[in-house]
Amino acid sequence: MSEGAGALQALQDLLFSPFTEFGFMRRALVAVVALSMGAAPLGCLLVLRRMSLLGDAMAHALLPGAAVGYMIAGLSVTAMGLGGFVAALAVALLAGAVTRHTHQREDASFAAFYLIALALGVLLISMRGSSVDLIHVLFGSVLAVDDAALLLVASIASVTLMLLALLYRPLVVESFDAGFLASVGGPGALSHGVLLVLTVANLVGGFQAMGTLMAVGLMMVPAIAARFWVRDLAPLALLAALIAMFSGWIGLLLSFHADLPSGPAIVLVAGVIYVLSLLFGRHDGLLRRGASCC
Repeated sequence: MSEGAGALQALQDLLFSPFTEFGFMRRALVAVVALSMGAAPLGCLLVLRRMSLLGDAMAHALLPGAAVGYMIAGLSVTAMGLGGFVAALAVALLAGAVTRHTHQREDASFAAFYLIALALGVLLISMRGSSVDLIHVLFGSVLAVDDAALLLVASIASVTLMLLALLYRPLVVESFDAGFLASVGGPGALSHGVLLVLTVANLVGGFQAMGTLMAVGLMMVPAIAARFWVRDLAPLALLAALIAMFSGWIGLLLSFHADLPSGPAIVLVAGVIYVLSLLFGRHDGLLRRGASCC
């Protein structure tokens, strides 16, 4: 075998062989791709609305519901997913109600309720489980995705893309000028509610594979990184999804070859892309801004 052919084979073994040889790696990659397609566009909308920390709040808010599901049925995808969805949605509704009936800002309401929910979730798990159980819920393992979790993530991503396409115009208008949408009788409240529900649903699907803390990283970090390169929403969502998929691919390879935890590896790859975007991005990149100042 020639030197060039040997190098090509080595590159193939490094980048593709883990997915062709091992079923668990293929399932993990499909799960990350599906999660990227649904979660990254939502992250872009949250960034445009200056609600970047909402995903983090919702990820913590679903913990007590997931804990109750775990206490009832063990590590059941259905029980933990349904419990997490109900808990996070309850936090969103309570925070919205407080904002409507008081002068408190929505971000402050979310902060208060998600911290309460996080503490309650940790308490419930510690009462009936162990530190290993808590780590599984918080960080997950995309390499351990089973068929049920994969079906859940793919279904949520499909519904997310369909609803985003259906409500694209009001979501865009409300992101930039919610007052105008309300003045013309647009479905502002409906689109905002759908956005919250979809955010919760994608985090519920994501925590089955990556845990609550890692799922929100794949939702928000690619969206924030993409903002340094494009401004229009459609290209922004596409680039964020591609960054998330690339981060998943490289992160899984790092996890496989270097024996690293898969979720943190994926999010850290996305973090490297964010840092590079921060430095070299077309819009507000530090080096470009420094060059223009000089």
